[in-house]
Amino acid sequence: MKVGFVGVGAMGAAMAGHVVRANHEVMAFDTDTEALSAAAIGDVQAASDLGEIARFSQIVIVMVASDDQSRTVTHALLDAGIASGSTIVVTATNHPKTMIELARDCAVKGVDFVDAPVCYGLQGAKNGNLISLCGGAPDVVERVAPILECYSRSVEHLGDHGCGQLGKTCNNMMHWAACVANYEVLALAKACGIDAQSMRETLLKCPARNTTLERWDTTRFTWHQKDMDVALELSQQAGLALPLFGAVDQLVKRLGPDRVRELLHEENAEYLGLPIPVRPLAEVAGQD
Repeated sequence: MKVGFVGVGAMGAAMAGHVVRANHEVMAFDTDTEALSAAAIGDVQAASDLGEIARFSQIVIVMVASDDQSRTVTHALLDAGIASGSTIVVTATNHPKTMIELARDCAVKGVDFVDAPVCYGLQGAKNGNLISLCGGAPDVVERVAPILECYSRSVEHLGDHGCGQLGKTCNNMMHWAACVANYEVLALAKACGIDAQSMRETLLKCPARNTTLERWDTTRFTWHQKDMDVALELSQQAGLALPLFGAVDQLVKRLGPDRVRELLHEENAEYLGLPIPVRPLAEVAGQD
């Protein structure tokens, strides 16, 4: 199959590499010429523009950074005359509403559309171990699944257009809630005299273990503001109160990789702008 990739930064390039190694023809494009040159090695071809991607591809994987970029790329492919019956797959994390709008625009031109954002980040992309969360017509998702499986451990069809992004939003909500919970739990351990990193390593052996805690040393706290904005906007539109996540939205904005590093590895750390006092448990508990 002929597969185009638009957006070949670290993740897109890794995903494209898995597809070409599965014996598909792959052509890539990126406005970052250095990223494109780095990705276009081996059997991955470099396209000069999006028109060349449109003419070449049966499936186009779009891995960009924002809703506006997904709109720009999708409309450019349509304007360039991507063939009827081709499929555009947006793997970026976007708003579900954007996917519904783009699917409608594609349908006018006879082009199929799937939203298929991924979980497990850069390491998952490098290992071909992502999870693709898909929204779209069942037959179209089934048709593109063999390509998604080249870089995914699992391809999950969650419903119509936008449902893949809704699934990613649900995943992100759990991730950011876990970030706050992990921090508060380890802050209590530290305040009562237990080394926070030792407590983390112990919790990874206990029922409290979670994937976010496993990756705590490398959590970069990127996109949390956008992720939570989408979640709370959808809940408001659905008429659903989510008071816990209203608090998570505010709290996670006060965290970051520097705060986590201090908590785990340094003597002094803070939470919500205040220092975490460190005392022996007996003193905290009021014992002599």
